[in-house]
Amino acid sequence: MPMTEQATGAHHPQPRPRSGGHQSAPERVTGAQSLIRSLEEVGADTVFGIPGGAILPAYDPLMDSTRVRHVLVRHEQGAGHAATGYAQATGRVGVCMATSGPGATNLVTPIADAHMDSVPLVAITGQVASKAIGTDAFQEADIVGITMPITKHNFLVTKAEDIPRIIAQAFHIASTGRPGPVLVDIAKDALQAQTTFSWPPTMDLPGYRPVTKPHAKQIREAAKLITAAKRPVLYVGGGVIKAGATAELKVLAELTGAPVTTTLMALGAFPDGHPLHVGMPGMHGAVTAVTALQKADLIVALGARFDDRVTGKLDSFAPYAKIVHADIDPAEIGKNRAADVPIVGDAREVIADLVQAVQKEHAEGHQGDYSAWWKDLSRWRETYPLGYDQPEDGSLSPQQVIERIGQLAPEGTVFAAGVGQHQMWAAHFIQYDRPATWLNSGGAGTMGYAVPAAMGAKAGAPDKAVWAIDGDGCFQMTNQELTTCALNNIPIKVAIINNGALGMVRQWQTLFYNQRYSNTVLHSGPEADGKQPSAGTRVPDFVKLSEAMGCYAIRCERPEDLDKVIEEANSINDRPVVIDFIVHEDAMVWPMVAAGTSNDEIMAARDVRPDFGDNEDD
Repeated sequence: MPMTEQATGAHHPQPRPRSGGHQSAPERVTGAQSLIRSLEEVGADTVFGIPGGAILPAYDPLMDSTRVRHVLVRHEQGAGHAATGYAQATGRVGVCMATSGPGATNLVTPIADAHMDSVPLVAITGQVASKAIGTDAFQEADIVGITMPITKHNFLVTKAEDIPRIIAQAFHIASTGRPGPVLVDIAKDALQAQTTFSWPPTMDLPGYRPVTKPHAKQIREAAKLITAAKRPVLYVGGGVIKAGATAELKVLAELTGAPVTTTLMALGAFPDGHPLHVGMPGMHGAVTAVTALQKADLIVALGARFDDRVTGKLDSFAPYAKIVHADIDPAEIGKNRAADVPIVGDAREVIADLVQAVQKEHAEGHQGDYSAWWKDLSRWRETYPLGYDQPEDGSLSPQQVIERIGQLAPEGTVFAAGVGQHQMWAAHFIQYDRPATWLNSGGAGTMGYAVPAAMGAKAGAPDKAVWAIDGDGCFQMTNQELTTCALNNIPIKVAIINNGALGMVRQWQTLFYNQRYSNTVLHSGPEADGKQPSAGTRVPDFVKLSEAMGCYAIRCERPEDLDKVIEEANSINDRPVVIDFIVHEDAMVWPMVAAGTSNDEIMAARDVRPDFGDNEDD
């Protein structure tokens, strides 16, 4: 199969192998040298990893490479999330490397995370010698078996001569079609053996042919439905960013005049500030976005997958809507919601073809009239805007902290978030007008994602400012990667939204468990009364901890200091900066659809159920 690389991000397609179109003369090398040469040829320029026994042969030639930079992380989970952040910020394949056994199993969480969010990732692991496989040898784990359900594909390599072909195939599979993680597990004796290296190899993937060009008949059907609809919604998912289709999306939206809702993974695919944008849908989505989907008569889903966080109780989701579902992965179409018009194809090609088909419908006099629909949408948008209350005790509002970070950040800043309340606030209160400026763990919801993902993003896009918005719970899972940032000149900025608790879990305890705060208070032991500690009893002291890891660190407790502290952080670019924002612990994320309930039951705020009147269903 010919090697065709497809752009997987908004900006930087993965480079083609640097072969100049000619087969290089075979050279005698070790398998390990062949591995590093192969990484150079597929265009990998950064690898995040930690050496260990089984992978050690690969680290020797890596030392001599002038084209591949290795970033020595402090934990393999950090390597995996950093590779994901790199991939999400650049659109190129992220690469991480670990040794066998526990090194490989520590990559399982970031691999699962990348799989859920369709991130192009290649994870390279060492394995015990081929003759020892299956004997429970020291540091042996069947990482191919373990990761089979959470990778797009994986390989076990036991022969040195197979390394170039499998590396080429791994990068091709990871970056084409629906992107995803690919694991390459290489036995130690394959790395040590003598072999020949030539490039490019002949790829052998007879069953892998992703469909990128959509079927013309389905496109025509979709265009007819769009112009005939009275209440259409463009439901945009992360696949639009992966396909580099944001410019085409803007043309389609403005051509049709239909409202656009962008999922958590698609923030920035369509400008937040655009008048056609009605917000983010989902469990904590904007009232207008959630309601638009519920009341729609047509949903055009582009690179989205009707996941439970968007649909709420599935059988009550969008009861009046016909569904056009376009996705590069045929397995997603009809998986959760039957599609009236299924379209398999790359989002960029699908949207470009839809634009032409809608233009043809317009030319034939078929123009959608959405004026009544926009009257409703505008009323909901005005009545139920996103907002928050300032704490009465004069303490910091977490929403205000995040909002000001977004407003004061340099243009083009990349934001990475952990998981929980701060993630939702960062989604709501920072304005995203460009693709690849919002990185988060959407599908897996991985605590500890933000710091290493920000590190990977900054390593891949060093000219951009990168802010990690993290919670005090998430931060304590992977903060050791700040040491990696300090030692490798990766000057990210970290905002710890410190409410002394596992905030989102505490919110559920407040709402659904009679305020019984079982094991969600982080700053003191079992006898804690749930109250914010005095300054002298904070454990850990995030400022001291961050300083110990080579960062510049500040604590902010008062609203009047907020702008000064953020501007100070923005002015420091020679090392990582950490700000410990002590925020009010009772702030909650609204709007909210309680788990397992219908999106019709959305709450705009605590005890506030939106009133949509009775005429919207006509």
